Amino acid sequence: MDLPRRTFLHLAAGVPGLSAATRDAGADTYPSRPVRLIVGAVPGSAPDVVARLIAQSLAERLSQSFVVENRSGASGNLATEAVARAAPDGYTLLLVSAGNAINSSLYENLNFDLIRDIAPVAGVVSFPMVITVRSPFPANTLAELIAYANAKPGKINIGTPPIGSPQHVAGELFKMLTGTNIVLVAYRGGPPAITDALGGQIDGVIGTVLLLIDFIRSGKLRALAVTGASELLPDIPTVSAIVPGFEASQWIGIGAPAKTPAAIIERLNGEANASLADPRIKTRLIELGGTAFPGAPSEFGAFVAAETAKWGKVVKFANLKPE
Repeated sequence: MDLPRRTFLHLAAGVPGLSAATRDAGADTYPSRPVRLIVGAVPGSAPDVVARLIAQSLAERLSQSFVVENRSGASGNLATEAVARAAPDGYTLLLVSAGNAINSSLYENLNFDLIRDIAPVAGVVSFPMVITVRSPFPANTLAELIAYANAKPGKINIGTPPIGSPQHVAGELFKMLTGTNIVLVAYRGGPPAITDALGGQIDGVIGTVLLLIDFIRSGKLRALAVTGASELLPDIPTVSAIVPGFEASQWIGIGAPAKTPAAIIERLNGEANASLADPRIKTRLIELGGTAFPGAPSEFGAFVAAETAKWGKVVKFANLKPE
């Protein structure tokens, strides 16, 4: 998800420095030294901004530095492998995302297993996506888009970020559940897809709400449905209202190496949930187009397992291969 520079600078501001009070070692006094939060994305991306928001809050609450470390590459797999191999002591954490669940089936011969090697700590945020068409397109509702696709199979072209991205597999899930033959055109990112949609080269875009909101408000793109409730687009219906069983989001959470002590995971979970209850954090997540995603470690773990299984079916249905 691409962020306006002003939004990134505003949200990333104030990340704490490296100095912090040192405490005695042990789960009861954790953390006694800086904690690394590994992010499999580049600085300025949505995962990076969310990581810095939650790291700042955790640092304030636990009086210890939480240092964001960017390890982009291989669609986040390098970061995941690094955390899977790290000592299970709570001092190396992973920013887990929907991409991790998708990668579990998209990539063959990974050197880790997400469910086995990464312990769930806490959910952080869920970003809904929005299905849009360019303003001249002859469909004003999602039902009309489905009808048009059935009448003219293979004639509708919808842009998404790269193959295997949450937006792309959301489009594949939509095709799977509706039986429509819509052509998904995978771009290197959301902005070039928008450019082609505005220029008439493609018919629409599936992207995050924050990326598309200005084009929707200006009338250049028409929002047909959101993949989940959005405070930025409260009047746009959800996909599931027309397509039962559809659910997709670009979610983000925190994981730790397997066998990390339960006491440490519970403490991190409690502080993360308290952070998400902070009105300042809630407001900033809404500015990003997201919704706070709190819960117990077991709840987040069950969610990640369900997402991994769901996207595995979609990857197999669409016969997706990484680029």
